[in-house]
Amino acid sequence: MEGCLACDLYEGRIDLPGGIIQDTGRWVVEHCVGPLGVGTLIVKPRRHVVHVSDLEDDEAAELGPVLQRAAAVVGELTRPDQVYVCLWSHRGGRPVHIHFLVQPVTRALMDEVGEFGPYLQTAMFDRAVDPPRAEVEDFAERARLAW
Repeated sequence: MEGCLACDLYEGRIDLPGGIIQDTGRWVVEHCVGPLGVGTLIVKPRRHVVHVSDLEDDEAAELGPVLQRAAAVVGELTRPDQVYVCLWSHRGGRPVHIHFLVQPVTRALMDEVGEFGPYLQTAMFDRAVDPPRAEVEDFAERARLAW
């Protein structure tokens, strides 16, 4: 769907640093664009879906294994204290293409930002410091190999 950030990234209408890491045919994994740090992945349905309840049976069956593998890859490559996995699906206060955020979190990151949990992510958005493109591209390549 043109005009949907998730779809536009997947379809190449918007530049995606690091490119697609994994495409199962139903789910796409890519590095997060924005200020949530190197190693933060997005897992999203390839098809434009706005509600989890709208997933088709085969998409729903594949979701758990894809999220688990994404979290494992993030854990292997970053060695965090925790890997956050959460659903994001709003833009401008309206539901949009669902996407699951898979984010490595370390004690050092929490200390640097001064928050944890959803407050950590909010604070990172408020700081608006995007990771260096070269680091994102390097991580994406390593993630493809680890997948």
